[in-house]
Amino acid sequence: MEEADLGLHTKGGVITQKNSDYCTIRTRMPAGVLSVGKMRGIADIAEEFGQDAVHLTTRQTIEIPHIHYTRLEEIGEKLQKNGTPVGSEKDEVVNIVACPGTDRCKYANIDSISLAKKLDEKLFGKDMPVKMRISISACPYACTSPILNEIGITGIVKPLRTPGLCTGCGHCAGYCRESAIEVINGEAHVDESKCFMCGICIESCIFKLIEIEKRGFLITVGGRRGRHPKLGRELAEVETEDEVVDIIDRLVYWVYRRAWSGRLLSDQLDDIQFEKFREEIVNGKQNGQA
Repeated sequence: MEEADLGLHTKGGVITQKNSDYCTIRTRMPAGVLSVGKMRGIADIAEEFGQDAVHLTTRQTIEIPHIHYTRLEEIGEKLQKNGTPVGSEKDEVVNIVACPGTDRCKYANIDSISLAKKLDEKLFGKDMPVKMRISISACPYACTSPILNEIGITGIVKPLRTPGLCTGCGHCAGYCRESAIEVINGEAHVDESKCFMCGICIESCIFKLIEIEKRGFLITVGGRRGRHPKLGRELAEVETEDEVVDIIDRLVYWVYRRAWSGRLLSDQLDDIQFEKFREEIVNGKQNGQA
């Protein structure tokens, strides 16, 4: 059965308000990015349906409130035509959040917007036994709080220092917010246990002597916000966008097939034997997915 056959009122992006005759319509907007033309379109649609304001959500979408239930199909068609269709909010893969990434942020290590769009195209709106929130941060500053989402992705870089080249100026040590760098005998030394792989030391070196040994993506799973927040657990560290998409696809498939409904993923990780679960996801050893 096609999703349209079920009626627009069943979609997660249609949220019943306190007065149940009215709904708030959440739009699909991967990484919160939309053209100015689509923005004008949303404004026009909101005004057409009697609204003089919209709501910007924490998941980087736009909501149009106070839509009477008899007009759901009408507004759904107009939003679809505008390129900002009805989004999701129930037990499904919801709007994917991302920071500006390398397009604009000077701290960014990855193109978070590109990755968000790839994941959105592959996974958005997939029915799940639990809500699946995906958040991408282009660096360990973690502005989008990836570790507080069911799936978090963080861009990381590992610095490479060539022995004998360091001048011992201490510039990188001064910029390191983790106090992971110390100048000893005229040379910078890194405490690997403290290094967040944020890459700030690379950018701060005024002599350009620190290079990137590797650039990658840290994937975490099982985080959550809410009344009882919980940090996600490290699942894998990979080097390419394609590897990220592949692992997230396997992860979502695993949760779809084997997780229990009615409980947040963060509450199930121990019951599903997280270490075994991680091995299956990272190595692709799943039923139907070799």
